[in-house]
Amino acid sequence: MGLGSDSLPVKISLFDVDTYLADSMQFHLEYILRLFPKSGVHYLMPTFRGEAVDHRHLLQFYHSECEIEGDLHYVMNLVDRYIKFLVSEILRECRDSIFAITKDVSHLESFIDRKIPIITFEEACTILENEIDSLEYNDEHHFYVLTDVGEKKLMEHFEGVVWVKNYPCKSVPFYQRFSTDYLFAYNADLLLGIGETVGCGERCETYEEVVENMNYLQVDASEYSWYLEMKKTRPMKSSGFGLGVERLIAWILKCDDVRKVQLISRENGIDYLP
Repeated sequence: MGLGSDSLPVKISLFDVDTYLADSMQFHLEYILRLFPKSGVHYLMPTFRGEAVDHRHLLQFYHSECEIEGDLHYVMNLVDRYIKFLVSEILRECRDSIFAITKDVSHLESFIDRKIPIITFEEACTILENEIDSLEYNDEHHFYVLTDVGEKKLMEHFEGVVWVKNYPCKSVPFYQRFSTDYLFAYNADLLLGIGETVGCGERCETYEEVVENMNYLQVDASEYSWYLEMKKTRPMKSSGFGLGVERLIAWILKCDDVRKVQLISRENGIDYLP
């Protein structure tokens, strides 16, 4: 994926062919959206990432992803309504069960009617400028990265939840729309619970935009020929999001370790049954 992607692939042998398990179905959703542009497309299924398992990351996790026609603002509004609907229904169906674990559901009740604050990445850096370990600087490519400590500080600052949008272009993948001066991307993360729980972004609309971004991030275009052909044949303004289901559940249950909410433990290099 090149510069801007922080995901490690998981490779398996499938009928003697090296195959990579999907860490996201976004490309597939972009393709299918062109068949069903008015309704949008969505899925919920496991995805796989090769990073070491810790309190924030799982090797295998459930991913709720969606792709729709529209811009970044539109998809952020969709995420807002989607999560508030989920929380409302979960409270209606499972309030007593949740209360038995958390002894408190006020974080859910207050969330439903709350207007979630939105800040830019630049504004986040200003808020965190005196906070130790909240930002890391990439010396090679010259951009800042928001750390898990920084995410936690921002959530504390905004009383539990905040949108951070317009990250540096070099910190996001090539398929996101970039500003014409390459100062920021049209993307946003929803910080909730243990940190980023939803990531969303507006995609490049045209073939030319994708190629320019690939050149900027030094991505080999030959590895994405079908994607480029799709953009050339059916250009479309679309946006999408990915929600980490276990991270959402961890927030609902006021749990600070995502490993505690997975149904079946999965860790790198260890055999598990089932």
